[in-house]
Amino acid sequence: MSKMKVGVIGATGMVGQRFLTLLADHPYFEVSVLAASARSAGKSYAEAVGARWKLDIPMPEQYKDMVVLDAANIKEVGAKCSFVFCAVDMKKDEIKALEEAYAKAEIPVVSNNSANRWTPDVPMVIPEINDSHLEVIAAQRKRLGTKRGFIAVKPNCSIQSYVPALTPLLKYGIKEVVATTYQAISGAGKTFNEWPEMIDNVIPYIGGEEEKSEQEPLRVWGHVENGEIVKADAPLITTQCIRVPVTNGHTAAVFVRFENKPTREEILEAWKNFSGKPQELKLPHAPEQFVTYFEEDNRPQAKLDRDIWGGMGVTVGRLREDTLFDYKFVGLSHNTLRGAAGGAVLIAELLYREGYFD
Repeated sequence: MSKMKVGVIGATGMVGQRFLTLLADHPYFEVSVLAASARSAGKSYAEAVGARWKLDIPMPEQYKDMVVLDAANIKEVGAKCSFVFCAVDMKKDEIKALEEAYAKAEIPVVSNNSANRWTPDVPMVIPEINDSHLEVIAAQRKRLGTKRGFIAVKPNCSIQSYVPALTPLLKYGIKEVVATTYQAISGAGKTFNEWPEMIDNVIPYIGGEEEKSEQEPLRVWGHVENGEIVKADAPLITTQCIRVPVTNGHTAAVFVRFENKPTREEILEAWKNFSGKPQELKLPHAPEQFVTYFEEDNRPQAKLDRDIWGGMGVTVGRLREDTLFDYKFVGLSHNTLRGAAGGAVLIAELLYREGYFD
């Protein structure tokens, strides 16, 4: 079976780099085009990235000599691929316009960016949780006037440290959630070499992150109605988002109150048995166990546990009853794998298997 040709838009940035490592030997997809800003266009990928390779694994050999195209040249990029991953670093309105232009050119877009997360007919998907939202693509195509083209996006990286743990507990009537996330510097696209002021430091503010962390879970838990995603009206979520001196891995301290309080054993059983369409279809980047619980008091730890199931699993620990809320626990996810490029690749794998790229 021949592989589907795919482009990576924003290939020189940290998330673009992560896309390339995940796609280097992919069973469904083959990277046929790399694109970035005009200043990188015409250079080999190795030359365009230069000393800015940010991952702890080497640049795959097959990309080094590929000539980078200008992401704004949609016709040239689109002629070389069947769909694109998008991870560009631009202003939000510019990203939105670019992604829609690709979609209107009949080139589906699977985006890591936030620009289209609240576009009513664009699905924002965690594949194990709300794969049913993909059905809104039909309405989006009608609006865009396309047969193939559409946009699908992944949510903010921080919510994936706690939303997967909360989702199987919704049946108990979650009323209120308090979550504080401790977010790695790679979430800002940085390394310690580039951001030495983060060493031995904690910054108690990440612009725009708290609003995303409070509102995006409600959209993930929403439903499709009249060709739009209607967000859930509960639970009430409040968050604080803090930057910490960790390379990769977002940790969340979570407090939750229920309408019908489950037992600790019921919560652990819900986490153990939680799976979705990626596990059913055995998609290449689907973790065998979506949520893994650690009984040890000092787990999960970013350094030890962020790479579970290739960085695509979510880990949880320290579940216990609370004096103010019903329960509290700690969650962890890898922010550039499950939370960024890996999450987008998993969406693309689901779209591929469900026939949305046909």
